[in-house]
Amino acid sequence: MNIKIVTTCLLAGALVLPIAGYSADGDTDRTSPKAFVKDSVITTKIKAELAGEKISSLVHIKVDTDAKGVVSLSGTAANQPAVDRAVTIARGVKGVTSVKNDIVVKADK
Repeated sequence: MNIKIVTTCLLAGALVLPIAGYSADGDTDRTSPKAFVKDSVITTKIKAELAGEKISSLVHIKVDTDAKGVVSLSGTAANQPAVDRAVTIARGVKGVTSVKNDIVVKADK
């Protein structure tokens, strides 16, 4: 009876091992799942606040957060005040250590 249980456990463990390998995060900037979730939460909060501003050019801004809380903003905005507002929003989110602004001012035609 015990041999059947041990054999079943070993077989189940051998089948689950490849799944654990595939679930590992390949991004070296995110050292743990906890850090990845934290980064995702920061990015989501910034995106939600940008969407809440009701400034149409802010939807063209991409947000990325690294493991150290550094936020990178990229994309386009209609004018400089929109860019400044996006940077202010990003800086105001808890957990953000710094903001890298790569937003280009490009008027909609």
